[in-house]
Amino acid sequence: MQTQAIGLFDSGVGGLSIWRAVKRILPNEHTIYLADNQNAPYGEKSKDEIIALSEKNTEFLLNQNVKLIIVACNTASTNAIPHLRRKYKVPFIRIQPAIKPAGLQSKTKVIGLLATKATLKSTMLNELKQIIPTQDIEIIGQYGKGLVEIVENVEMEQPQTYRLLERYLIPMMAKNIDQLVLGCTHYPFLIPQMQKILGDNVQIIDPALPIARQTKRILTEFDLLAPKNQKAKHYFYANKSIKALQIMLKNYSGIIIKLIDF
Repeated sequence: MQTQAIGLFDSGVGGLSIWRAVKRILPNEHTIYLADNQNAPYGEKSKDEIIALSEKNTEFLLNQNVKLIIVACNTASTNAIPHLRRKYKVPFIRIQPAIKPAGLQSKTKVIGLLATKATLKSTMLNELKQIIPTQDIEIIGQYGKGLVEIVENVEMEQPQTYRLLERYLIPMMAKNIDQLVLGCTHYPFLIPQMQKILGDNVQIIDPALPIARQTKRILTEFDLLAPKNQKAKHYFYANKSIKALQIMLKNYSGIIIKLIDF
């Protein structure tokens, strides 16, 4: 099983923010990435719909013989992970908003959470709020409506993108946030634009590297790490369009991108 691939799925290209970190931390691992962009965005769907799509994605990856699955989507992680872990034997790595480290680092005691509607409504988010060591932390939640579509269409530098981000971030800044937690894997692709609005007084927390390190820990624990001489191959599948994948992966080698009927 050591030579089998790591599987990742997301509603589109957002999970590439996680894939990049996995590739950096685990350069010898094969990966198989599924972009279910036909059903994006997941954040607008009901919990039952998210679970059904997550099952479908999981079974696709299991049919590709993966050894571990990273649910590279905050919405799917916060709504479907308990169900997936009960139903399937493969190890799952979940993505969750980095509320605890943000709370530990905050000096103003006010942190922002930019996330999808489904993540903001999830029971997991309420559980995460309870484990903040300092209970006097205020969390300002903001639904990032439209941001997933911007990343899927690779429109990060368009003027309307800045206007939309200003609409979401300026009210948070007015409430004195000093940490911004990104609650969707699409959002890290907007960090350069966010930083221009937030300036130096707000730290943006991207969970990608901690997730990659957790993946390495789990692979090590189960003795599943790839051989050090393995030359990694990376397969990417999408079921609506591969254009965004082609654009965002153009500088990587060893990449195979396919459009599938799924």
